[in-house]
Amino acid sequence: MHIFLETERLVLRRFTSGDVDNLVGLDGDPEVMRYLTGGKPTSLEEIRDDYLPAFLSYYDRFDGYGFWAAIEKATGEFLGWFHFRPQPSDAPDDVELGYRLRKSAWGKGYGSEGSRALIDKGFTEFGVRRVYAQTMAINAGSRRVMEKCGLRFVKNFHLDWPDPIPGTEHGEVEYAITREEWAAR
Repeated sequence: MHIFLETERLVLRRFTSGDVDNLVGLDGDPEVMRYLTGGKPTSLEEIRDDYLPAFLSYYDRFDGYGFWAAIEKATGEFLGWFHFRPQPSDAPDDVELGYRLRKSAWGKGYGSEGSRALIDKGFTEFGVRRVYAQTMAINAGSRRVMEKCGLRFVKNFHLDWPDPIPGTEHGEVEYAITREEWAAR
């Protein structure tokens, strides 16, 4: 197992081709997918043929950036994933943080614990200048995670969705923290 990062309760490790069922289970929960697809699950074929290969390709292309399976240390249970990577339109030191966790892991601090560890690693080891995260404005749980890990509200914006889901009319939000803000905490 290629461990990327450990926290008090989590191991963040590289994904492998053996994680298809973990991802299908995660993306198969309508509540997990509520603010992403309106609750529609991601198909096995999409995960196997598109998502997982994209996750795996990061490890070869970008040292330290990519998607990381979140494993609970105490049980070895797959809890979900985190990503920490620049978007194609971003500068390499402007990094997006993201996470998707099983409902059983919600409200236990795993999202903020993993996010804080990635933010710290980004600023101390990868020379990151800014970390940001985005979610639907109505996704209060995700916004709480962003605030708990030190990100501050930056802006509200609207995207043109081809197939809008309930809540998109309220827009999206971006939260961020700069290296200077992080160092001053």
